Parts: sequence; C-alpha cells; structure tokens
Amino acid sequence: MPELIGSFCETSKGRLMLALKSGLHFLDLETGGLQAWFDPEPALPNNRLNDGKCDRQGRFWVGSMNDGDRIPTGTLYSVLGNGTSTAHLSGITIPNSLAWSPDGKKMYFADTPAKSIQVFDFDTEDGVPYNPRTFLDMSSHAGRPDGATVDAEGCLWSAHIHAGQVVRYTPQGRRDRTIQLPVTGVTSCAFGGDRLETLFITTATQGLTEQALREQPLAGALFAVNAGVSGVCDTPFAEAC
Repeated sequence: MPELIGSFCETSKGRLMLALKSGLHFLDLETGGLQAWFDPEPALPNNRLNDGKCDRQGRFWVGSMNDGDRIPTGTLYSVLGNGTSTAHLSGITIPNSLAWSPDGKKMYFADTPAKSIQVFDFDTEDGVPYNPRTFLDMSSHAGRPDGATVDAEGCLWSAHIHAGQVVRYTPQGRRDRTIQLPVTGVTSCAFGGDRLETLFITTATQGLTEQALREQPLAGALFAVNAGVSGVCDTPFAEAC
C-alpha cells in the first residue's frame, strides 16, 4: 500500500474500502487496483484516517487524527455510499474502539489518550449517536483503549494497548474475561472463522525499543484465540448503485 492503512471494510460490491492518509480508497481484490474515492479532510494534510467500521445499516464511520504532533485535530465522520459525510465528534486525538451492539442501538467510541471508552445511544434510522456516557474508565489501568469488537451476547472486547491484553466487558461495563498476550502492543481484535468463534488479535511493533523487541519476539504477530462465544457479522459498506 502507498500509505498506512488506518482501517478497512468490505463493500456491498465485493471490494474493500481502505481508510488511508489521503482519504478513502476502493481496492479491487481481483486486479489489485486502488481507486481514490473520497477525502473528508483535504484542508488538513497533517491528518490521517485511523479506526473505522460500518454500523449495522452499512454507513462507514471513521475517525481522523494528527499523524505527527498528536494534537486534537481529529474528527469522527460517518460516510454514505454517495460520498456525503457528516461530522459527529471533533477535538479528537486518537480515535479508536468503534463498535456497535448486536441490535445497532448502542455505539462505542474512545479517544485513546483520554483513557476511557464512551457509549452512546444510537439512532439506527438517522445514524446519529446521542446521550454519551462513560462505559469504561481506564484512568487507573496500565493500558489504554485501542480497537474493539462486540460479540453476539452484546459484550465488548477491548484491546488494551501497552498492557498486552484483550478484555471482555459485559454491557454493564463489568470485566468478564481477560486474554493476556506475550506482547504489549495489542492494537485491535475481530471475530472470524466459519462460526465467528475465533478472535483474531492484531499487535504492533511501533514505538518499541530494540530491547523491547528482543524481549517480545512475537510483537507484530497476529494471534488467534478460541473465544468461546460467537461474534456478529459486519455489515458491508453500502456502496451507491
């Protein structure tokens, strides 16, 4: 890829949509062709797109962030198949933890440096999050919230970067299960496999010293864990006909 991939999703036309520094691009899986499509922030060249995911109705949500200074210039957008976007939250430093409850009526989101995950009520028809409140306060935790996913029972699986953990939380915010990894840079997780019972966990080497890399030889690896519960199928991005 010519740029760092912040996130990606499948589309209703069987291709991938990638969130890159220069905006959203379509990737043809057969030819490998990359087509630039939409940039929500052409006037902010120091920003890039980061965490993104589709809601249950097929809108793509993606957050932007400053790629160098880590200053709060980021915004959370929703994007429709006709190329129109709506800004929902601003003043973001590192957008992460996007996820929806199985019925689509709750949305999760985190600005990683704030060390908390917010939950919103979500208007599924209009695609508007409202009534934000703190779902998880991580101010006393070793890690910070990174990527997340939701299982069929409505529990949130949260990757805790710098702590080397993926933690399952009940809809009430109670810690239910902890997966400890042999690396600190745990970045995200997603369900896959034939029955969506395998939790795939991504990790990173970014920011690790040479000594830390020697101590964590599996840093940057993709882990697969039998979660003991099924995930929820993601809705493809609803491309315009």
